[in-house]
Amino acid sequence: MKIKMLVIYAVLACFVLGGKAFANTPVTEEVKKTVDEVIRIVTDKELKKPGAEKKRRVELRTAIGSLFDYKEMTKRTLGSHWKEISPADRTEITGLFTNLLENSYAGKIESYNNEKVVYLKENVDEDYAEVKSKVISVKHDEFSVNYRLLNEDGKWRVYDVVIEGVSLVSNYRSQFNKIINENGYDELVKKLRTKSKEIKDLKEIKKL
Repeated sequence: MKIKMLVIYAVLACFVLGGKAFANTPVTEEVKKTVDEVIRIVTDKELKKPGAEKKRRVELRTAIGSLFDYKEMTKRTLGSHWKEISPADRTEITGLFTNLLENSYAGKIESYNNEKVVYLKENVDEDYAEVKSKVISVKHDEFSVNYRLLNEDGKWRVYDVVIEGVSLVSNYRSQFNKIINENGYDELVKKLRTKSKEIKDLKEIKKL
């Protein structure tokens, strides 16, 4: 269930990076608004104090969830399998996938280290858009990060992130397809449930 480390790092980095936004571009501003809020959260001294982790994580999930459309990401990740499952199954797997993404990334989001992102270009085609950017590390390493967004009832939301040409959705789709084709859809759900339980158990241990 792991994805390439480059994808993990880059997606996380983009949540916490600050930089100059492309001027007068509403879609880019939508992305930047969430980035700015996440930066506020991870740099808030009160939220860094011992015992504030739960509140910090809730605020991070809220901020990121306002931009990312996890249902659309899940739908595109499952591909043709999405049409084959019931509404109840869609709700469950969306929740499991969301939990996996949120918690896999939370710790790395909080390890913000003054990386920078520069917004380069915005392409809009009716209800679809792509915001292109590059990430610059403190060591001056650079890599591309592009957000793909869909306009839903007047609000732009991210349904995929492409890092150095590697799509997050496509990466997961390949893994999910392999599991489903080899062992069936129920096996995929089983694996995601197990991962969700591991995350929950870890949270309980941290409370002790």
